[in-house]
Amino acid sequence: MITKRSPLAKHLGFSLIEVMVVLFIMGIATSAVVLSYSGESGEDLLKKQTQRLQVVFNMASDYAVLNQKQLGLRVEDKDNIYYFMYLDDEQEWQKIDFDETFNEHQLPEMYSLELSLTDLPWETEESLFSSDGFDEELSVSNEGVEIGDEEEKKLDPPQVFIFSSGEITPFSITLAYEPSFSNDLPSYYRVDGQDSTPLTVEGPLDEP
Repeated sequence: MITKRSPLAKHLGFSLIEVMVVLFIMGIATSAVVLSYSGESGEDLLKKQTQRLQVVFNMASDYAVLNQKQLGLRVEDKDNIYYFMYLDDEQEWQKIDFDETFNEHQLPEMYSLELSLTDLPWETEESLFSSDGFDEELSVSNEGVEIGDEEEKKLDPPQVFIFSSGEITPFSITLAYEPSFSNDLPSYYRVDGQDSTPLTVEGPLDEP
């Protein structure tokens, strides 16, 4: 026997969009609860993220000098990720996998970072990029790479170089806390590297 479904039955479930919206709101609420129970503000946690970057980068520079290796920092702004790389014997850039300290690190939700390599206040004509201190083997070019061949595809090179001589290429990274569903005010910190470590930190800043 065939039974007719009531028109009301079509509206008893939830659509995928409705479920996703609920999950999104729950995620934001959970993040807010975690911040409140930890006793630390969003700005406090942003400061810790900034200090971590500063300390780990300084450690990477020390490692490069002590072990006479060429290292680099790769920043993925869109994914809020940064990690360290090394130049292997074949002159190819590889992610560091021999020390967890330098492994990939992702910022928590509500935080972001942005790398700047241009328009720095200390830029001069005597930068590493225009001197003999820049090794052509550290070129950022990926010419000749077969995009369709995943096995042969090279990793994107680092944007910041950490030389075995102790020198680094100038850079600036801004870390931001910009809450969307909170009464907290946005806050910003900036990590600066000029020609060598240690890095300097500015913040909290009112604007990036």
